[in-house]
Amino acid sequence: MITVKSMYDNNQVKQIIVKGHANYKAKGEDIVCAAVSTATILTTNAIEHLDLDQHIDLEVSEGYFKLSLIKENDIVSGLLKNLEYTLHELEIQYPKYIKNQKEG
Repeated sequence: MITVKSMYDNNQVKQIIVKGHANYKAKGEDIVCAAVSTATILTTNAIEHLDLDQHIDLEVSEGYFKLSLIKENDIVSGLLKNLEYTLHELEIQYPKYIKNQKEG
């Protein structure tokens, strides 16, 4: 199962941590893992291509993604909110494979 933890401060997403594997299908055929990976990569790429990566701290490894807001920016905040929304929508579609949690 993929777990997503969104940390809030003053009603703003400050950090998103995504851990685990969906195990929906075999590696290479797992559409749930692919969707989650695509959402996280798309968000990170958007931040980097907009030259806003100085506003975040990013940790990525096998089965682990952690994006933290370290400097306030409306565009980055919007992208984090969109990532959280996308992961929530995936949980609605695949509740056995993704679990979202909010803190703060």
